[in-house]
Amino acid sequence: MTSQSDRQKETLPDPYELPLEAIDLSDPALYSQNRWQDYFKRVRDEDPVHYLPESPFGPFWSVTRFEDIVAVDTNHEVFSSEPFIMIGDPDADIPLENFISMDPPKHDEQRNAVQAVVAPRNLASMEDLIRSRISEIFDQLPTGESFDWVSSVSKELTSQMLATIFDFPYEDRHKLVYWSDIATSAPELSGGNACKEERFAALQDMVETFARLWHQKAAHREKGGAPGFDMISLLEANEDTRDMINRPAEFMGNLGLLIVGGNDTTRNSISGSVLAMNEFPEEFAKLKANPQLVPNMVSEIIRWQTPLAHMRRVAKCDYELNGKQIRKGDKVVMWYISGNRDERIIENPDQVIVDRQRARQHLSFGLGIHRCMGNRLGEMQLRITWEEILKRFESIDVVGKPVRVHSNFVHGYESMMVKIKSKH
Repeated sequence: MTSQSDRQKETLPDPYELPLEAIDLSDPALYSQNRWQDYFKRVRDEDPVHYLPESPFGPFWSVTRFEDIVAVDTNHEVFSSEPFIMIGDPDADIPLENFISMDPPKHDEQRNAVQAVVAPRNLASMEDLIRSRISEIFDQLPTGESFDWVSSVSKELTSQMLATIFDFPYEDRHKLVYWSDIATSAPELSGGNACKEERFAALQDMVETFARLWHQKAAHREKGGAPGFDMISLLEANEDTRDMINRPAEFMGNLGLLIVGGNDTTRNSISGSVLAMNEFPEEFAKLKANPQLVPNMVSEIIRWQTPLAHMRRVAKCDYELNGKQIRKGDKVVMWYISGNRDERIIENPDQVIVDRQRARQHLSFGLGIHRCMGNRLGEMQLRITWEEILKRFESIDVVGKPVRVHSNFVHGYESMMVKIKSKH
């Protein structure tokens, strides 16, 4: 049997030499080896709604074009998020339920309970905090010697912000990143490398830690203390979620979802943005000449990086999509990573163009009722990061090949060695 580590290293075939019906877009090696682009291009061009009868994740349809993904993602009446939104099915020993894997009305009730933490008023008050934290991180970076940007910057900033959003003990914030990574990296979910025992222990630790935090906040409020405005306090204060602590699968699932949403997407876009400015130096020059382009560049990076490669749905009835007959009960995978490179909608999609027109026209945040709740917070963190980079650094040079995550879900980086050159 081929091990996961062997799969990461083995040479992948040219997608144009494979029979079309044999192309498996769920193979995590496509992403860890950064070979996914041509595979999707062939499927988009020749069989955009593509059925694979056998895979490690069971049979599934791949939806690969922008407009078809929009059609699926905005039609929750036909395409259900239940029971799960990753291509694989969760281990029965680790039951998980969360609002992104629910249909209305339960989805709406639980999402609404925590939506306020990323409301515009709250985001405005977070801006100074994010800027001070990224400044502190940059102050500590070595100049003239190589270091890992992922652990020193991307993980550090996102773990600090997660700790703030959850009012989580600051000194333990790195646990949040670890829990996020392990939550999505089970072989049966995404083709990742996490072993079952370690994952079970980590998720158990996460639940116990958050249960303690939940009870501490409840006790504080019962003594007449003012309720906080963090995720846990908001869940406790809402009629539909105040007893979530008594529903362990939901408690663990929703916390995991909120941690992953706050970690993977922002962190991998921050890392991807540095790689992009190395791969497209003329765009970096454009940005340095006109820092007003940063907000537009942020949207462009989030499209180009696509930090979560897919979301899955299950057909609630027979349905025809782009000439293909999908049956009730079929698994349907929307490949955002492919839709964001669809030449039919986006001109020169493989290029990063910092002044691209309509840069916000991308699929990375999803659409419809499940559109990413924290999208504005993610954009803000990336924007402030780059505003501070342009003030301080002449260049951030990637030195060596980035190590990418072995997963068909999280499209990101394990490590990326860089060397910075300061302006002063």
